[in-house]
Amino acid sequence: MANKRKVKKEEREVRESIRKESKKKQESVLQNLAQFMEEVNKTVDTEPEEIDEIEEFSGFVQEESTAAGRVLSDLMYRFTNDLEIGKKIKMGELRKNYDKIELEWKVPDAYNMTHFDLENFSMKLLSRKENPNFSKVILQLHGGGYIGAIYNTYYNVATYYCDAGDGICVLSPDYRVAPEHPYPAALEDALASYQWLLDHGWSGEQIILAGDSAGGGLAMALTMYLRDHDMPLPCGIVAMSPWTDLTASGESYTLNYELDPLFGNTKESMIYINDYPGKHDKKEPYISPIYGNFRQFPPMLIQVGSTEMLLSDSITAASMADIAGVEVRLSIYDDMFHVFQLSGKLIPEAKKAWDEVEQFLQLLLND
Repeated sequence: MANKRKVKKEEREVRESIRKESKKKQESVLQNLAQFMEEVNKTVDTEPEEIDEIEEFSGFVQEESTAAGRVLSDLMYRFTNDLEIGKKIKMGELRKNYDKIELEWKVPDAYNMTHFDLENFSMKLLSRKENPNFSKVILQLHGGGYIGAIYNTYYNVATYYCDAGDGICVLSPDYRVAPEHPYPAALEDALASYQWLLDHGWSGEQIILAGDSAGGGLAMALTMYLRDHDMPLPCGIVAMSPWTDLTASGESYTLNYELDPLFGNTKESMIYINDYPGKHDKKEPYISPIYGNFRQFPPMLIQVGSTEMLLSDSITAASMADIAGVEVRLSIYDDMFHVFQLSGKLIPEAKKAWDEVEQFLQLLLND
């Protein structure tokens, strides 16, 4: 027993050493990025303009972790690395079947949920029973590595968005996923959902895109498609741990390889082995948005955890958007895992992230 405790203590010390070294490297990356952005801005000949509220909200921010957040992150790390079920989580085998094993979501008393069937997929519109707000609407694009369908957690998340946005409606499409439906199926369904909102009275200036993981990348890909095809653009984007680089080539895929609680310590995971691109090049911008450009994008809020292998996806997207003149806020939450926001308000970091989302939505509502 004493030997086991000693081994576990040594494991914790090694992990903490790796964490500190990785954090130093991440800070170096951020410092270099900030210096690069400063040099770029010096070359742009623009007159100073009055700063509005959204611009004040913009910037690159690092949020400190809490003891509760670190404990949950460590528990997740142990769960996915020490147990056999962890392999199934990393590969997405469990995620593929969430919707098949869940009971039907029970709509909370304060909300209405309306089901719509489109040609290739279905979607649900959440609204408040009392004082619904139709001034804006959120199109929520769920995560799941493009291989998992929507499941009940996202309907809970829809209520978070609704409440954060003063009762605005939230449309959640169950878009088609791989391997049965590779690219461009998800993009086509996201576009069809967006067009449905336009056809039902909302303008682009009233639509906010929101997504996590694959859904965050899909929100950016959809915006690129809308811009490239001269369609009305959304008024804002909320992206939580967006998957913007399906080539997995960012620096954090190496720096955080041993730290990421969800995808770390293996290349047999859905971020490396994925059927979504099909026969298409992973560098196509509508698949991996960082290989496109962010000109004309609306204001964006991007949140990500510092130990994620996908950290570079957020940093690169935010820096490219900033250089393109987009108002963007990148918030990096120390020691947080992939899409930690889906834990609701279980940990202080998630609560703070949702407070930040609320602040961003309020700015869009008042714009």
